[in-house]
Amino acid sequence: MARATRARKAALAVLGEVRRRNARARDLLRGSDALMRLDERDRAFGTRLVLGTTAALGLLDSLVDARLRRGKLEPKVRDALRMATYELLFLSTPASIAVSQGVELARLASPRSAGLANAVLRRISLEEVPHRQEVLGRVERGGLQPDDLSLASGYPSWLLSRIQRDRGAEVALDLAMAALDPAPVYVAANEATVSAGEARDLLEKAGLCPQRAEESGAFVLRNPAGLFSCGLVQDAFVVVADLSAQRVARLVAPSVDARVLEVGQGRATKTVLLCNTASRAGARVSVVGVDIEGFKVEVARERMLRAGLAERVRCVQCNARLLDTTERIPEEARGEFDLVFVDAPCSGTGTLRRHPEISWSLTEDGLDELVCLQRSILKASAARVAKGGVLAYATCSVLAAENEEVVRSFLRSEEGSAFRLLSNMFQSFPRRGEPDGHFCARLIRS
Repeated sequence: MARATRARKAALAVLGEVRRRNARARDLLRGSDALMRLDERDRAFGTRLVLGTTAALGLLDSLVDARLRRGKLEPKVRDALRMATYELLFLSTPASIAVSQGVELARLASPRSAGLANAVLRRISLEEVPHRQEVLGRVERGGLQPDDLSLASGYPSWLLSRIQRDRGAEVALDLAMAALDPAPVYVAANEATVSAGEARDLLEKAGLCPQRAEESGAFVLRNPAGLFSCGLVQDAFVVVADLSAQRVARLVAPSVDARVLEVGQGRATKTVLLCNTASRAGARVSVVGVDIEGFKVEVARERMLRAGLAERVRCVQCNARLLDTTERIPEEARGEFDLVFVDAPCSGTGTLRRHPEISWSLTEDGLDELVCLQRSILKASAARVAKGGVLAYATCSVLAAENEEVVRSFLRSEEGSAFRLLSNMFQSFPRRGEPDGHFCARLIRS
């Protein structure tokens, strides 16, 4: 029997780290020395195994558990069976190779597990692989049952059912099918340090094959493998941002000089985008960015220094639910602002391709808690909007409960009674080869 390949062993090691540390798969992929030592093709294969297995975790477990006769699996053995099952169902690897490689990976984890792994994977190969092909045929013919979409994509049935109810069958199908391919990689020039033309030249020199997107200064990378090793992101010449996120920043950025409060600044990607868009319009903005996580505030401060924006942007730690008070928030966040931009904590269901942990960690109860948090943050943030100022609310979700329903609930509240919708709400949805799902609404204080 052939030994397990280096790409599969490296991918399995990352999956084990994801499980043990409850960490994001993409963060650990970037730090995997074993993957980085592989050639480009094997590195891409290993990356796809990690992201795909993580995104389909619950489905894979159910298929493996249905074929276990007794006892519990050792965690490392389960990792191997999950990954081999993903390869059997979702990739074009011949079944005999996927099974034999899965058995070898299980043997490395626990020598006595090889027989069990062989039995489980052969049954999945004989039973589930043809079943999934039947399901894909039904989906292609217009069958849009959530259980079928779940087996086609690896996402939970309840989530697909919720999306189908909110957005219609076509959006649910597009989102499920988008799970099968990597998300496009978009970057934007940081025009505080380089022009769009200079950024394109740097990207081309790095071999990333940039292609101009429809927005000024935005590029999609046709060969993104070397993006994080070329130094352009670390040196803040470009920022990595989905095209829909860039559209949100363009939508909310002031076109005249303005004082801005950014709520939920995170690592300050949208801060860079917003400042650049305003500068392109001839406006100078002064930004106070707040986040509840202290480590994110430090990351944002350091990033603003590298991005050449430290004089315009102050980053402070603050609980956004307290913004309607004075004594319990930092001095920088007090007073009134021309724009209050709430980049709300959300489910991230519009970004499942990039954040595969979301699909099986999100629950309906957890979603309800998020909605309550979003409503409280939006109400508190409204207190910081000047007369005639704008309150913008954004998420990277595709669920109505987090988006237009939060906005409508706010407008019906006492805090929202002085506001009206400024224009149509923006909502995008993931499709194969296209940007992620993002939402934005702009409200003006009368």
